[in-house]
Amino acid sequence: MRLDELLEELQARIQAARGTRDRVHSLLEAVVSVGRELDLSQVLRRIVEAGAQLVDAEYGALGVVGPDGRSLSQFLTSGLTEEQRARIGPLPSGHGLLGELIRHPEPLRLSELGSHRASFGFPEHHPPMRTFLGVPIRVREEVFGNLYLTDKRGGLDFDEEDESIITALAVAAGVAIDNARLYESSQRQQYWLRAGAEVTHRLFQGDVPQDVTELIARRAGEITGACLVTVAVPVDDTGDLVVELSAGDESLQGLVVPVEGTLPGAVAASGKPEVSACLGKDPRFRDDPHRTAGPGPAVAVPLGTAGEGVLLLARAAGEPVFSEAELEPLLAFAGQAALALELGERRRDAEEVALLEDRDRIARDLHDLAIQRLFATGMTLQSAARLIEHTGAAERVTRAVDDLDETIKIIRSTIFGLRARDAGPAASLRARASRAVGDAVTSLGFPPRLSMEGLLDTDVPLDTAEHVVAALGELLSNAARHAHATRVEVSLKATADDVRLTVTDNGRGIPEQGRRSGLDNLAERARQAGGSLEISTPEGGGSRLLWRAPLDGPAPR
Repeated sequence: MRLDELLEELQARIQAARGTRDRVHSLLEAVVSVGRELDLSQVLRRIVEAGAQLVDAEYGALGVVGPDGRSLSQFLTSGLTEEQRARIGPLPSGHGLLGELIRHPEPLRLSELGSHRASFGFPEHHPPMRTFLGVPIRVREEVFGNLYLTDKRGGLDFDEEDESIITALAVAAGVAIDNARLYESSQRQQYWLRAGAEVTHRLFQGDVPQDVTELIARRAGEITGACLVTVAVPVDDTGDLVVELSAGDESLQGLVVPVEGTLPGAVAASGKPEVSACLGKDPRFRDDPHRTAGPGPAVAVPLGTAGEGVLLLARAAGEPVFSEAELEPLLAFAGQAALALELGERRRDAEEVALLEDRDRIARDLHDLAIQRLFATGMTLQSAARLIEHTGAAERVTRAVDDLDETIKIIRSTIFGLRARDAGPAASLRARASRAVGDAVTSLGFPPRLSMEGLLDTDVPLDTAEHVVAALGELLSNAARHAHATRVEVSLKATADDVRLTVTDNGRGIPEQGRRSGLDNLAERARQAGGSLEISTPEGGGSRLLWRAPLDGPAPR
């Protein structure tokens, strides 16, 4: 009998040793499995699954402690179906028993979950749970989160061995999480560097600043996982901002953002980045128009240091708050982008200066060389005409002299236009018309075609030129707002009697019963200048508006 008892005891110890060996082997496999991943979300998912499997728990969860150190910013579960999660509703934020481990980061084992003083019970549709095991996960002495396990299968309680195994897994999990975060940080840094290089390359390639700003917003949103990205710039002569670009909610574009009570306003005033855990509920920014988009965590950083603008990024509700590790490269990217925009602006200024210098050189050469030679040729022909006895030949020479005189006038008009391009309100009509057409590119979405003919800068009186420029601006604005055209042609011509401005588009035409206040204004302006406004439909559809005014001004009344 004694021998049988000894054999049974030996067999039990062998079985226990085998069980311990198997659990240690499972723990090692779990550690290797968790450490193999470099994607942080996958690491967290494997930790939950491995923990539940090691202690044979029916349910498992991992809560990530938020930046405030008092609540959970993420909550991953194992053992619950998608239908169960949907019926339970919002994920826990760290109150009750789950918050106990946040406040006291020490292992906790319970035979009856509901008996603990911190337990608040379960929400509706939550499956019943009895036994509980929770351990903190530390990353470099900082509590990253907590691993929660409930309901050991077979109705058993979690024992000390279970606690030891899960504690060992938590240590390995902390190392794996740290590695994943470092890898994620290095990858993000590479993304930021590539984005900065792309912005600089596009600017120095000569891209339009608006397109480059859109690229900055798009890349920042992609790297940070933001669902809403806006760029707000200061409004002239006011302290407010206006949303120049919005990706994720086009209704925000063009909105005025006051400095007081808004996230971009706070950044513009301080010149420092600001982070909000949930912009939609943040009491500091009650007047922020971005709240209507229902964003969650948000961050705003200045574009440069001299008030060039503010870049705002917002994630969906429930997404992680922007961390310090994310803020530093974002701030560096925003500064680099602002510097690239500034350098691009300086480069465009230098190119414009070079263009103006070249225009001045051309004007000088035309004046000093071309006009003088034409004048000399005209004088020679005029002298020779007196020596020609044939009447027809003499008339032809005289006409040639008149043509040369007219050509000299045209060249002088061109020289005046070249030199008066940026002379303000008194600039040449040619330059002001070119500028008005160029300014219309943004509203139309494409460049209009412009042709000019005649002595616009010498024969058109200043008052009439003012009417022409105003009418041109109104016509282009109407085309942008109402025509829905893909092609607009502008013709400006000075004849011997009048100046004619024609704007033709291939849009939907002018409806019979539509609003005509803009056309009435154009007609009234034409009458004030002594001219008229004619409306017609070109072949192929669209509209053609001819605005005309005499060169000798309105007739006396």
